[in-house]
Amino acid sequence: MARQEAGPILNGIPSQLPDTDPEETQEWLESLDGVIDASGRTRARYVMLKLLERAREMQVGVPSLTATDYINTISPEQEPWFPGDEDVEREYRRWLRWNAAIMVHRAQRPGVGVGGHISTYASAATLYEVGMNHFFRGPDHPGGGDQVYFQGHASPGMYARAYLEGRLSEDRLDGFRQEKSHIVDGEIQALPSYPHPRLMSDFWQFPTVSMGLGPMNAIYQAQFNKYLDHRGIKDTSQQHVWAFLGDGEMDEPESRGLLQLAANDELDNLTFVVNCNLQRLDGPVRGNGKIVQELEAFFRGAGWNVIKVIWGRGWDPLLAADRDGALVHVMNSTSDGDYQTFRANDGAYVREHFFGRDPRTRAMVENWSDDDVWWKLKRGGHDYRKVYAAYLAAMNHTGQPTVILAKTIKGYSLGSHFAGRNATHQMKKMTLDDLKAFRDDMRIPISDEQLEADPYRPPYYHPGKDHKAIQYMLERRAALGGDVPSRRVQHDSLKLPGDDAYKQMKKGSGKQEIATTMAFVRLLKDLMRDKEFGSRVVPIIPDEARTFGMDSFFPTIKIYNPHGQNYTPVDAELMLAYRESEKGQILHLGIDEAGSMAAFTAVGTSYATHGEPMVPIYVFYSMFGFQRTADSIWAATDQMTRGFLIGATAGRTTLTGEGLQHADGHSPLLASTNPAVVSYDPAYGYEIAHIVQDGLRRMYGDNPENVIYYLTVYNEPLVQPKEPENVDAEGILRGMYLLSPAKTDGWEHQPARAQLLASGVGVLWALEAQQLLAEDFGVAADVWSVTSWSELRRDGMDCDEQEFLRPEGEQRVPWVTQKLQDAPGPVLAVSDYMRGVQDQIAQYVPGDFMSLGADGFGFSDTRAAARRFFHIDGPSLAVRTLQQLAKRGDVPADYAAKAAEKYRLHDVTAGTSGNAGGES
Repeated sequence: MARQEAGPILNGIPSQLPDTDPEETQEWLESLDGVIDASGRTRARYVMLKLLERAREMQVGVPSLTATDYINTISPEQEPWFPGDEDVEREYRRWLRWNAAIMVHRAQRPGVGVGGHISTYASAATLYEVGMNHFFRGPDHPGGGDQVYFQGHASPGMYARAYLEGRLSEDRLDGFRQEKSHIVDGEIQALPSYPHPRLMSDFWQFPTVSMGLGPMNAIYQAQFNKYLDHRGIKDTSQQHVWAFLGDGEMDEPESRGLLQLAANDELDNLTFVVNCNLQRLDGPVRGNGKIVQELEAFFRGAGWNVIKVIWGRGWDPLLAADRDGALVHVMNSTSDGDYQTFRANDGAYVREHFFGRDPRTRAMVENWSDDDVWWKLKRGGHDYRKVYAAYLAAMNHTGQPTVILAKTIKGYSLGSHFAGRNATHQMKKMTLDDLKAFRDDMRIPISDEQLEADPYRPPYYHPGKDHKAIQYMLERRAALGGDVPSRRVQHDSLKLPGDDAYKQMKKGSGKQEIATTMAFVRLLKDLMRDKEFGSRVVPIIPDEARTFGMDSFFPTIKIYNPHGQNYTPVDAELMLAYRESEKGQILHLGIDEAGSMAAFTAVGTSYATHGEPMVPIYVFYSMFGFQRTADSIWAATDQMTRGFLIGATAGRTTLTGEGLQHADGHSPLLASTNPAVVSYDPAYGYEIAHIVQDGLRRMYGDNPENVIYYLTVYNEPLVQPKEPENVDAEGILRGMYLLSPAKTDGWEHQPARAQLLASGVGVLWALEAQQLLAEDFGVAADVWSVTSWSELRRDGMDCDEQEFLRPEGEQRVPWVTQKLQDAPGPVLAVSDYMRGVQDQIAQYVPGDFMSLGADGFGFSDTRAAARRFFHIDGPSLAVRTLQQLAKRGDVPADYAAKAAEKYRLHDVTAGTSGNAGGES
């Protein structure tokens, strides 16, 4: 079958359009050739793009260029000269393969068996090593270091290289995945399973093993690099972001769902390298199809530059001889499932089942031995010349991000039991015969006797630091700017705003009713007025600025857009007009919570990646935070991000009209599951002021902590009170303080007593209940503002741990216990969240405890009706308090029933707790 003449244009040139002037057509083709000859391919690409742009303007239909033949994008004639010492690099690449596999194998020894992955790095070693030797810039490079997102399952290869470089010892390799138990000479010597910065903070920069987050975070890291440059904070023009991904990983929606941002922002500082070994974790990615072709069309359609590295140099003479396209046709029509089967067999099988599909291709290898067919015809991802050419082309490309689709074999070099097998991802150890064969293929000078002595612990191999290959390796890294991966924290301290910046917030709102969401925004404005600090703040908003009252930022600090604003906004005449600028400060990222979290991570780790501390403040619908992007938040805390997450329009009953999917009744509970998240649910603006000031101190002060602050704020308008005199500031920060003690002066009798604990908008219901109990039933209730249920619980757990492990020492008492141990009466706890939020402190409350909460699904209704339905409003709290008091014999048994009847407890329409209004 003849090769289709259409070439790379999908569906070819329409056959119904004849060439009416072949001579003119040839002139156009010669003109293009002339541009290429005179000015190069980059100039020719620019001219072609301008012609396509003009064609679209003139409504000339042009077929889409989305898929090309199943061959390398870069022809042999276009390949640059490989600048390295091929023999030396090949030699220590074999050592890396051996040590990486042996580290995982040794971790399966009897009594350990902690798992690990051998085959991923085996398929990608060449992809990494070409980068390590020639492209990845280290932190000491004059232009700044690159950011490299290593594929999580390939971590053994990075450890193996660090071992040869002298950065890791054998003892640490032997502690792979034994981070607490592998102790040598009294010290832990261990390595985490995957790239975890929090677990190995001087080595890894980016956590990537939660697949899909790596590509997403890499895109927003590249965007943030440009953002820093455009705003004049740091010159990042020479820094590049590399993301190493698997073809199976590209099934994750996060892997593909944000590609448009990279294209729209023209992130030519970003390169994806997709290791296309055609396998997922259990089998082929596209057994009946071709994942490389699918990804090429997808990325090209999204606006990316695509480079395919499919075949090694051994295929070049065959393709050069393929004059009628027979070989290319076989390549195009062979499915991935068959390609995988070919590499799991031998040369004879490939000759028969691949080349034998067409007599013309069979003839191409008729004089080749089966060994030649097997060994000469490698996949492109294992050919360092082909990979080098692709990386260089990516670095030289401008105006677009680049994806390199490199075809490899999973388990390459590990022997026939591993290479290309469906089960290879789960295979973690080798038989003695496998070890010997692998040793022979890698030419490792280890004897049979050494392997037979203990097949569970075959030796690592290191030729000594003075070996010429090791010296070459180190010289290459030195020339590129030092160790990769490595993580450094070196930056000037950030001068924080003084107390004056918080004064206005502590004055309250006078007679004006404002929600805590707006109170926070007003505080943010005050903080950003600080000339030294304000420029370091990066507001991040997923297309809800007006809901949160942040549209006032648009005309002042503007929205970041690398292209500026090339249109007149429809609201240009208004004071709060929509303004975009290449120097804009706001990251306004569209309806995209996942991308917003990726941007938050990039900004919040700038202190380490760039030595420039920046303060991300991500404001979002609270329901779309921990519920929607909790995995990204975990990755952010693994990467030791610092910054503020603001869950606006929080609570199950405050966002009255939006219904179930917007009714957040659980985010503080989800937040509490992350050890690095400090969660607060403040009721008033002055509480927010104390919390934010302390958060800035803890995250950006003299001794910064790697935590994230999460604040839930509401859209229910209320008069923000002035900060009380002698307010318990320590209590605000530690989790609770006495807000409103019962006023019993002048009472004729000794009243029954109760303690009402509430957070957020629930404080207003507690104050209402306090009044009802006093006026209607003569009960004195103290009201406590609980700013953080989870911090109270953590404090209690710390005390438990101390008592458990060091019972002989002086015991610390939990804060909540200290505050309530002398407080009379039962304790009742309420918030606009499910009871599980309040129940976090139950075991640390002395005496009787009862919680009220908004358990169940949310719904659309008035605030008052919703609160009565959930029985969390002021009257409901009062009735529940009377029930608890009656159980203790502190009030008559019928008080609760009388209160329920008086307040019409079972009538949803009788609820009155809460204000109307507030943006939703």
